[in-house]
Amino acid sequence: MTNKYTIAAIVPAAGVGSRMQHATPKQYIQLAGKTILEHTLAKLSQLPQLSSIVVALSDNDPYFDDLTLTDSRIVRASGGKERADSVLNSLLFLGTHPPKWVLVHDAARPLVDIADIECLIAQCIQADEGGILASKVKDTIKRGQTYAQQTVPRDDLWQALTPQLFKYDELKMALQNALNSGVTITDEASAMEWANKPVKLVAGRSDNIKITTPEDLDLAGFLLQKQNNESAI
Repeated sequence: MTNKYTIAAIVPAAGVGSRMQHATPKQYIQLAGKTILEHTLAKLSQLPQLSSIVVALSDNDPYFDDLTLTDSRIVRASGGKERADSVLNSLLFLGTHPPKWVLVHDAARPLVDIADIECLIAQCIQADEGGILASKVKDTIKRGQTYAQQTVPRDDLWQALTPQLFKYDELKMALQNALNSGVTITDEASAMEWANKPVKLVAGRSDNIKITTPEDLDLAGFLLQKQNNESAI
């Protein structure tokens, strides 16, 4: 594999997931016999294109070493206070032998479809520009606080998903500059947008949900069983 196509994955997993209202961080909550993080890493392990899978964790994380992980490409790095800090720390961790591309994926998205990831990789490398998985907004969107003030046209609205794939050097520079400027970074695409870099939208399955609340956990269990049944056919 030439440097043109080397891809490292980054999984920011240093958060506590307060909205889940659970005693343990959400990435370590059990889902169908495994932790959410184990399911997510198992998905990424199906991608032979990845040279390494960097998991950004809190330095005092007591759970990770107890996971059952068999992929030797999985390594641990120090996370940060916010997602952007964890991703940047992971990029710096990779700095001695930097890949050409980095694929950043949420720890709490265990339902991502492998075919979607491969489509993202193929389209971005062919276009030689970064991109993200996203799904078209289906619902009617309202703007307002207590009362609806406006119905927002949804023709060009997309829900950002992960993974998000960008060139290593460009993402590192965008994150560093944005953080140094005090810009709020919600995902890697927002840093690239701030840096005026193109962000390709690649349509992905809408069941690639992020587990954030207890209701999401119930839905994820149902969807995971559905995926397992589909793969067994």
